[in-house]
Amino acid sequence: MAGTIAVGEIVSAHALRGVVRVRPYQPPAPSLTAGRQVILEQDGKQRTATVVSVAPHGRTLLLVALRDIDDRDAAEALVGACLLVRAEDLPPPAADEFYYHEVEGFRVETTDGTPLGSIHETFSTGLNDVLVVRNADREYLIPVITDVIRAVDRDQRCIVIEPMPGLLE
Repeated sequence: MAGTIAVGEIVSAHALRGVVRVRPYQPPAPSLTAGRQVILEQDGKQRTATVVSVAPHGRTLLLVALRDIDDRDAAEALVGACLLVRAEDLPPPAADEFYYHEVEGFRVETTDGTPLGSIHETFSTGLNDVLVVRNADREYLIPVITDVIRAVDRDQRCIVIEPMPGLLE
């Protein structure tokens, strides 16, 4: 659906009352809040649902209750579904923050102006996020940490990094 952003995936049912475990794509998933309408996309089909509650579960998951999903069978039927929210429902990022979806395709260069390629994807390791930067010859895994990321220029669609020793080898 145009104007929607995938924010997580339902990975399992939890207990007996229809709660699902969700793996957020960009923890802590600030767009998943009680009262928020989400889109569940599964097997090429979409349907809307309303979030009743969200709670952290372990280090990487969320427990999410959805209206009208009242038992374990209904929750298990949703395993594998992707949760999407409308782009306008995302909270605005702080000046030094960004959403994964908005930096895909951005150029990446070093502080001395050396071009590295463009961002093809991002992922979280649990400790920090990582930018996957590719050019015609190489792939770089760039940690999203303050020691490395120096500037995010949304207007120029460019991220400037200061590589740590060994990062680009």
